[in-house]
Amino acid sequence: MDTTLAETTEPALSTLSGLRFSKGHGTGNDFVLVADPEGVHTITAEAVAALCDRHRGIGGDGLIRAVPSRFLPEGRELLAAAPDAAWFMDYRNGDGSLSEMCGNGVRVFVHFLRTEGLIELPDGGALTIGTRAGVKTVVRTGEGYAVDMGPWEFIFPGEATAKAMDSLVTAEGLEVPRPALSVSMGNPHTVVALAELSELAGTRLFTAPVVDPVPANGTNVEFVVPSEPLVHDGVGSVTMRVHERGVGETQSCGTGACAAAVAIRHWAGAEAPDAWRVHVPGGVVGVKFFAGPGGHEHVELSGPAVIVANGTLS
Repeated sequence: MDTTLAETTEPALSTLSGLRFSKGHGTGNDFVLVADPEGVHTITAEAVAALCDRHRGIGGDGLIRAVPSRFLPEGRELLAAAPDAAWFMDYRNGDGSLSEMCGNGVRVFVHFLRTEGLIELPDGGALTIGTRAGVKTVVRTGEGYAVDMGPWEFIFPGEATAKAMDSLVTAEGLEVPRPALSVSMGNPHTVVALAELSELAGTRLFTAPVVDPVPANGTNVEFVVPSEPLVHDGVGSVTMRVHERGVGETQSCGTGACAAAVAIRHWAGAEAPDAWRVHVPGGVVGVKFFAGPGGHEHVELSGPAVIVANGTLS
């Protein structure tokens, strides 16, 4: 499908006339995508918010600019250690704020590079990219893409180790604050376990949950229900909803799915599996834990990526 966005009254968009864009999603987590191979486009936070507006713009949970790493200070810093990271995922949340990382966005970003003819990536091939959460390696699979998300860590490791929780989360629809565990996947997450799917459905995420204490840069909040049984054929399974910083509730969150698996596996104990399926409103993503370099455990996120439209701003 090819679309043209009609003239808008949003002043923030007036400087972007003629800009080509695509719209894509990974399990319903949707993005406006812009190719900038010459590093010439300046898209302000206000313009991002206008583009991602679901009523007066294109609509999206965030905006991804595909730009060569050499055009960004963050990208040049990464190139010094990883010269193969030629492309940088310049990502902003739907409100225009910068974000360190987006797991679903990484898959859609690489798929966008392919569909734009900016890279060649055969099935089974790997691509190294730059992000504000560091260098990531993406492998094209028959069912989509798998991303080495790098190492995870607890944001409050002392409390996580001693008490298996580090904060309390208050959300509309839940009668009392719930204990939670905060996990960094390059960006911050706070995971709450709920007992029943009905409780998950009744949690209202129109407004941001209150987290106490909240991580320094704010946090995404995941509400998770373990399946019964938790493990089937060696794979764990959970159902998740998420409220993302600067966006609100989204259909999926890749880094959030990883964080949810980290927390549930921690709570389940030493016998918990290393492979997980995370069910989100937009579909299912896979999470696997594996030994990374330097003795750090890494997380792999896998799932689909789809481009649904291309167009030009007028």
